[in-house]
Amino acid sequence: MKDKWLMIGVVATFGAFFLMIVSMMSLSRHSAKNKELLARAPSTPQQTVPTAAADFSLYKTIVGDDGREMVEVPEGPFKMGSNNGDYDEAPEHQVYLATFYIDKYEVTQAEYDRFVRATKRGKPFVPVFDDDISKILKPELAAMGMSWSDAAAYCQWAGKRLPTEAEWEKAAKGEGNRKYPWGDTLTPMHANLDGEEDGYKYLAPPGKFEAGRSPYGLYDMAMSQSGSMTPTTTSITPRAPIAIPKGRRTDRTR
Repeated sequence: MKDKWLMIGVVATFGAFFLMIVSMMSLSRHSAKNKELLARAPSTPQQTVPTAAADFSLYKTIVGDDGREMVEVPEGPFKMGSNNGDYDEAPEHQVYLATFYIDKYEVTQAEYDRFVRATKRGKPFVPVFDDDISKILKPELAAMGMSWSDAAAYCQWAGKRLPTEAEWEKAAKGEGNRKYPWGDTLTPMHANLDGEEDGYKYLAPPGKFEAGRSPYGLYDMAMSQSGSMTPTTTSITPRAPIAIPKGRRTDRTR
């Protein structure tokens, strides 16, 4: 009797082992078939969706008397100020501006030097720089170191004027609530930042950051919002009836 049950156990064990082998063979054939089907299937390469470039052709451009390209900022309202910024930016409020034109690029040192030579005005002065000053004093780089009165005099010489604070803010951010001229995220692709991640150890020439253009296609406007500007100018137009506290004007001087 004992031997009989032993024999049954051996047969059952062998049967289970046989079934396991059959199952493994079946799975192996199934896997091989799947691989074969996958190999026959036509491969579809992943296609990258190109990012649509902003269309700035909507905005008219002109050339000022000084030979510099200017971009139209159309008439209309925009939200000025911020409820989440510094105390002097609040409250956010709507302002209506007439059409005006503003320089597309920052004024270069070479362009500002033309003004200095023509008017015999003193050259800008850069009081503090830790490295060799010649590294940032180059004709192709943005003009810097001038005072508000210097910037205003340059604009007058060029047949233009400095923008009002409201004009500057609208030109920089458009009609929306974006944090920066291009949106809400700041990366080295958008502006000339500290360090070399943007490709420049110190200053970048004007117009090098395509991703950082404002809604109207203006370059390097992020610097304006931090108060570090060159004398980019607006054309002379009648002043729009806008509410701006006295004494608050924008100058684009570094």
